[in-house]
Amino acid sequence: MTELLDHAVRTVLTLSPATQDALARILLELAGDDPAPITLDAEENASFDASFTEAERGAFATDDEVRAIWARRGR
Repeated sequence: MTELLDHAVRTVLTLSPATQDALARILLELAGDDPAPITLDAEENASFDASFTEAERGAFATDDEVRAIWARRGR
């Protein structure tokens, strides 16, 4: 293992388990390994279902609404 990778691993070990798993998935994807898909919980599934329903109705933000969101974030 290179010194840089060793340093990265030691740093990641100090992070929360959820963050460690997220970073591990990214590293495996970059290395060409295909990790198991991420499983969504009931709340996340419901959020996606609501979003898809809105999209099917054509309920999208207007250009002005999008500009206002970006403006609130200083962009």
